[in-house]
This record gives sequence, C-alpha cells and structure tokens, in this order.
Amino acid sequence: MRTFTFDGDTPGDARQAVRTRGDIVVSNPDMLHQGILPHHTKWAQFFENLRYVVIDEMHTYRGVFGSHMANVIRRLLRVCRFYRTEPVFIFCSATIANPAELATRLLGAPVTAITESGAPQGEKHLLLWNPPVINPELGLRASARSQTTRIARAAIKSGLKTIVFANSRLMVEVLTKYLKDVFDHDSRQPTRIAAYRGGYLPTERRATESKLRAGTLDCVVTTTALELGVDIGGLDVCILNGYPGTIAGTWQRLGRAGRRNRTSLGVLVATSEPLDQYIVRNPDFFTGASPEHARIAPDQLLILMDHVRCAAFELPFTADESFGGENLVEMLAHLEELGVVHREGKRWHWVADSYPASAVSLRSIADGNFVVVDTTGGKQEVIAEVDYSSAALTLYEGAIYLVQASPWQVERLDWKGRKAFVTKTAADYYTDAIDYTRLKILDRFEDTAGATSVCNRGEVHVVRRVSGYKKIRYYTHENVGYGPVNLPDHEMHTTAVWWQVDPRALQNAFPNRWQALDGFLGAAYAIHSIAVLLTMSDRHDLGRAIGDGEGEWFATTESHGRGKLQTLSSEGEPVELDAAKEFVPALFLYDNYPGGIGLSVPLYDLRDQVIARARSLIEHCDCKFGCPACVGPILGTDEEGERSPKNAAIRVLDLLGARAG
Repeated sequence: MRTFTFDGDTPGDARQAVRTRGDIVVSNPDMLHQGILPHHTKWAQFFENLRYVVIDEMHTYRGVFGSHMANVIRRLLRVCRFYRTEPVFIFCSATIANPAELATRLLGAPVTAITESGAPQGEKHLLLWNPPVINPELGLRASARSQTTRIARAAIKSGLKTIVFANSRLMVEVLTKYLKDVFDHDSRQPTRIAAYRGGYLPTERRATESKLRAGTLDCVVTTTALELGVDIGGLDVCILNGYPGTIAGTWQRLGRAGRRNRTSLGVLVATSEPLDQYIVRNPDFFTGASPEHARIAPDQLLILMDHVRCAAFELPFTADESFGGENLVEMLAHLEELGVVHREGKRWHWVADSYPASAVSLRSIADGNFVVVDTTGGKQEVIAEVDYSSAALTLYEGAIYLVQASPWQVERLDWKGRKAFVTKTAADYYTDAIDYTRLKILDRFEDTAGATSVCNRGEVHVVRRVSGYKKIRYYTHENVGYGPVNLPDHEMHTTAVWWQVDPRALQNAFPNRWQALDGFLGAAYAIHSIAVLLTMSDRHDLGRAIGDGEGEWFATTESHGRGKLQTLSSEGEPVELDAAKEFVPALFLYDNYPGGIGLSVPLYDLRDQVIARARSLIEHCDCKFGCPACVGPILGTDEEGERSPKNAAIRVLDLLGARAG
C-alpha cells in the first residue's frame, strides 16, 4: 500500500505523485478545504477509486470548527457524486457523550456507533492539586503558574518525561522561561525544555516533535497544539496548568502520557477560576461525569454562505440540488447579485476571478494571518505567524513577543500588510494586553419578565478594542509600566442573552451605584462560569459584559477572562456617570462568534437554572467577602464588610432570580 502525506509542507514536485500513485493519502481539514476540493480535477483518478474516508479526532470538530468541517464534508460528498463514487466514512473519536449524534451531524447521514475501545493503556494515576491559600481573609491562593513550575521541576529532576499544558500561548512562553532558567541555563549543553504552540514555523514544530520521539527532550510546554494527532513518544507525567474547560478535553490531554502501556501520572493544577475550584472540590463530578456533548451549527448563515461560494467554484449548482438546511436558490440568487455566479437555465456557474476557499478560515470566521518578521541587525526573517483574532492582543507596537521563551519587541505593525516587525531584546518583563468590549442592542427576539428583572434574547452589536498593555516582570509579576495601543476595533453582530433589573428595585437594594456595579460584575463572573458549564461550551465561546440597557456602556472591560470595572462613554473614553440619569444596568452573555453558533437559545432556556446555580456557587464559597473563585478579582472590600462584593453579587442574583407573581 503506497501511503503519502499531503499537507502544506508537501513539496510541489511531490504533489503530482501523491495524486496519481497514492493508495492512502493522509491530509488535514485545511488542505482538503483549500488544496484538494478546489482542484478536484487534478485528483480525478483518486476520486474515481475512493473507497474510504477516515476522519480522526472527531471530538475536536465542535463549535465553529465543527460547523465548517460539516460543510467541507458536504462539498466532499458533492465531488464524490460527480465522480460516481460512494465512499464509506469512518469517524474516530476520544470519549464524548454523543459520538453518533456528532458523526451524523457532520456527515448528514445515519451512522453506526462502535463504542468499545481496544487501545492499549498503562496504569494511570490522577492528582487534583489545589494551590495553598496564602491569604485566608481574601481567599487568595498561590498561583497555578508557580505550582505547575514546582511540580514540573520535581518530575524532570526525577528523570520523568513530562508534558505541561497551558491554556494560553503567553502562559506557554512564561512557563517555558521559568523551566529553561533551571534546566537550560548552560548553552553548551543540549536543550532539555521546549515550547510547542500554534504560530511557530513548521520546521521548528517538526524539530520539536522529532526530539520528543527520540527522547532527547525532558519536557515540552504546549497549548492544545499537542493535545492530539501528533506521535510524541513515551511520556510519564502530564501536568495541566488550569482546567481546560471541558472534561473530554481534560482526559484527552491527560492521555498524552502513558501511551505505550507505561504507568503515568496526570496532574490538574487548579487556578482561582470558579470552574477549576468546583472541579478540585468535587472530584466525583470530574471522575464520574459523562464527557460533554459536542455541538455544531453547520447551517449558521455566514459559515454556510462561505461554503456555498466554495462549492460553486468547484462544480456548478443545479436548481434541484440541496446544500444544508437553508434555501439554496435564495443563496445563489444573492451570489448572482454580487456578480460571483451566473445563472444559465437551471444551473449556476462561478464567474468571479477570486478563489473563494483561500478567503475562508475553518478555525474562525475572520481571516488573514500575520507574519512576525525579525529585523535584528538589518535582516528580514520570518520567525512566526499569528492568527487574525490574536494579532491585536499580541502584536501591538511595544509588545514583547516570545518564541521558545526568547523575547522580541514589536517595533512596527503593518495592519493592512499583515506584518509585525520585531527586534531581539533582553527585556526582563513580558506584556499583556488590556481590552474591553462594548455592546449595543439591535433586536429583541423574546423576553421573560420576573418580579424585579427581565431576561431577554436577541441580536447585539459587539465592538472589542485593545486600549493598552501592561508590562509584567518575571517571577515577581509586578506591573512595571503601561503603554497605549491604537489599533482598529474588532466588530461583529451576534446573539446574546441579557438580564435587566428594575431601576427602583435596584435603588432599594443598594445605597449607591458603585456598590451595585460591584454586584453586577461579581454576578456576571459567576453566571459566565455556570453558563459555560451548563451549555457545555468552551469558556471562550461565551463573552460577558456589563452595560446600561439604554445604550450608555460603562463596565465592560475584560482581559483574558479577568473582569475590571471602568466607566466608559460610547466612544470608549473614561467619563463620570450622570447622577441625574436613570440607572438601568444590564448583564450580557453573548455568543463570541459573528452571527453566533447557537448558544443563546439553550442559554435562554436554562436562564432560571443559570441564576440559581450562580447564587449557590457564590453563597457556598468558603471566602468571607468574595474571592477569585466566586466573584472574581474585584477590589473594594473593607474590613467591616460593609462593601462586600460577595454580598453585593448575591443581592443582584436575588433581583435577577425573583419570579413574577
């Protein structure tokens, strides 16, 4: 059997051999989407003999990525029909609650589920590690970062091959630096620690993978990039710096150790986030709960229209065809108005010069990667790439961009050209962006009135702005400076659920507006955590904000999940609240993707449960005045407890949960 890889790294002169001689071709969704389907005529011989399509890691195809993937499969089936083949589809998945349902949604046809696993497995040990409390009054614990570093050092010194997972690229670089400072301080010795994340160049990633398989690396620090798909040899210890957000994702990461019948240890180091604290305080929930349901919305209009364009480029559409659950003729008529398809009788042909697949990213709805160019010493060398959604948070002028824990400073950002020009530096700090979000209500689809509040579901306009950044010194993590950022806003229309409190009830419950805002901010923090748990989504899939229901936005800043109170005008400038104006605050949870991926409907249906469980989370927390595990890092508590964020948040939740009549 002649087996070949066909991906972005396959040389051009080898691609023809893969197309004509390959019995088994191993590829990825992006290459199928942009490199194979649009050029299917070059693959005619292959498609005419196609018998099996194997889709590995099916559990990862959820949310936006899964919705895109379902449409790629629709396009693949359409091309197969053109070549008169009906391949058998085989889906492989880690443990999720609804494998058959997800496969059916992805394929658009019934499937048969085989749920017994025959994979070899060594003995596994699981350790849930809660950092020690360092300030009982405020409920503050030691950072997960310091505890992860401590455990990793102990494992490496014991001769155990270790992998460390972090939930952000910045945290990967920070942890890598701390471990390199201990184990790689002598440049004459071989490297023992490496980072691995999205954005690194393919050659660097392949080199790290080879060292892992060869056993020459003692520890790799990574994001989800090594969660699946890559053979990384025999590992003994897997450390998670924070709960990944889903039980299925947690087990997938823990499963990277002990793959070859080896005994392994998995360590989940909890952060102060409510979900993390809930998991470590209720281990039976983690070990006994069914993994989450994977949800997709392949007929989400923005995603569907993108793939109708791609499919029209690949083959003409006919009037009796269907593609998804929406009216295909109406979609094609819209494309005809735009001048990209032309109708002849009952057929629509692609007539534009553009190549639609190149403009569609499967991972998100925004597109256009940025490249990071090293200009140190007058050279021009690409050292990394950054996706569009992360660029404003990592490549602003003055930012410290880290590659294998080595710092480069961003000197200039060419936003239109998608390039960031950097120089090597020896900074003893890293940078973290400060961003905030503003919302405006566009339409209300439905609402339910309570005794002192109204819960709404509708469409909102979201504007996200990076306003500045802070410089954070290594090890002490003190702020050593700030800088401004002036970049274009990121705007989108999406769906949301929001609660508004009756102004008179709010006035009776709080002596002043600022205590009320503390209560709303704490309640939003807890509600967001519970909503993520109940909708079984990723914490980044849902955004949260506090605003005035009449359009004056004031408390909407967030940076990497941490809420911060700030008074803002509609232009985003700090202002004083008008004391004479009626105070109508609103708490928003919005679908964090353009057009939404369908989270607002189940969230609206679960509204009573969300409020009740958020109140229970705060009420049963061990802290006295409120802490990061229940209401978030809100300042303003006094020693007498008269201004307690915990009590304020409970009062707000009581107002939101009071039933009418």
